[in-house]
Amino acid sequence: MAMRNLLKNPNGDEDMEFWELTENGGSQWRVEDMPGDCGHNFNDEATSKYFATSFELCLKRQVVDLLAEGYTPEELDTQPAVTVEDWYCSRTDCGCIYQLRVCLLDENQEVMQEFKQDGVSLDPDTDDCSWREISHTFSEYGPGLRFITFEHGGQDTKFWDGWFGVRVTGSSITIEL
Repeated sequence: MAMRNLLKNPNGDEDMEFWELTENGGSQWRVEDMPGDCGHNFNDEATSKYFATSFELCLKRQVVDLLAEGYTPEELDTQPAVTVEDWYCSRTDCGCIYQLRVCLLDENQEVMQEFKQDGVSLDPDTDDCSWREISHTFSEYGPGLRFITFEHGGQDTKFWDGWFGVRVTGSSITIEL
């Protein structure tokens, strides 16, 4: 099976389709066109949109059912490498906070392994706030993997009305078989 992104609508091309909005604070989630107000160009021209957060916490998530995606229990029990990637940035006029949590789950949706990045702060006064990538590869997590949850988001640091929080795009989950 070729490596493919298991997340649906990773860039907002289909607005909020396929994402469960677990926190939708402030002015709520919104999809915007690159580069956006006070924004940065992305390194891939095929990515033309991103998700923008607001002045209160905004989180969204997907649960990937690996059997429904065509993987067999036998394949998954070999513990193939699972790689997650995400891209985030801030505006040039307002700081933000970013977070990511990815969990590998068994058939009962119990956590087998977790990767968590909490409270990453970007401040345009001191940081280069252009798009940056975060990635993690899971391995040696034991047999029984059946689901993966991917949840990310954040907010701005100045509590400005509107969409001044962290921007996310280019999210992916791939399995190396």
